Amino acid sequence: MVKIGVVGTPGGWSSELLADTIARQTEYRLLIDMARVALDLESGSAWFEGTDLKTLDALIIKKIGAWYSPNLLDRLEILRYLEAGGLRIFSSPARIIRVLDRLSCTVTLKANGIPMPFTTITEDIDAALAAVQRYGEAVFKPLYSTRAKGMLVIRAGGTARTQIEAFKRENTVMYLQKKIDPLEQDLGIAFLGGGYLTTYARAKAAGAWNTTTQSGGKYVAFDPEQQIIELAQRAQALFGLDFTCVDVAVTESGPMVFEVSAFGGFRGITTARNIDAAQAYFQYVRRRLKA
Repeated sequence: MVKIGVVGTPGGWSSELLADTIARQTEYRLLIDMARVALDLESGSAWFEGTDLKTLDALIIKKIGAWYSPNLLDRLEILRYLEAGGLRIFSSPARIIRVLDRLSCTVTLKANGIPMPFTTITEDIDAALAAVQRYGEAVFKPLYSTRAKGMLVIRAGGTARTQIEAFKRENTVMYLQKKIDPLEQDLGIAFLGGGYLTTYARAKAAGAWNTTTQSGGKYVAFDPEQQIIELAQRAQALFGLDFTCVDVAVTESGPMVFEVSAFGGFRGITTARNIDAAQAYFQYVRRRLKA
């Protein structure tokens, strides 16, 4: 019996779905909360609820924590140690580390010629204010966040400096992008093993500034032009993740990449395209283990 564990968030929709999918196929279910893992460097074992993770055949990382933060890097280091000891892990923790931090992801994308919205990174309030004045309107983004959590839209003039100062108190390094307007929807372009899987769109709700489902956005089917798929494929190839979604905006200046997801989501794929992403991922891992 093959034993594949899922690193995820107990109660999380995608994590539970993947664990259930694996259990139906293998009769083994283990959903691992990294907050409860203990690594013993003397023995090289990492224990979770009485299971030594290094004895598994593989791990699939669906989520490393409920909320993005620098603390997740430490959890990934534990998994990187297990991988170095021979445990097969999908996606590789070392590769996830390169994309988890928004700034690290952005630098890699821009250094390789991937088009992105105009972006400024600074610790200086005056420099941030000058960028807002150039852009007219900017989205300030925490370096570790998902689903627009902690993001703030600031317009030039008025209370811009006060808003920037408030954002700065919570974010030492300020990451801001020119707001794309109008942005009625953005795309989630999914890849499995580097190969194109499907695309869905997040359609913005009336009155919202972003497309996230937390702000009322809806998942809908979308079939992009081949050039958009090729752009997303180039972006994700820079990181070598086993499963990911590339967030793309189609603008008047052409397609632009917002980010490459560290983990990728299942819900949009399932809801908009009726594709069982968890089953597809499990079958991919099985093939890799047999190779």
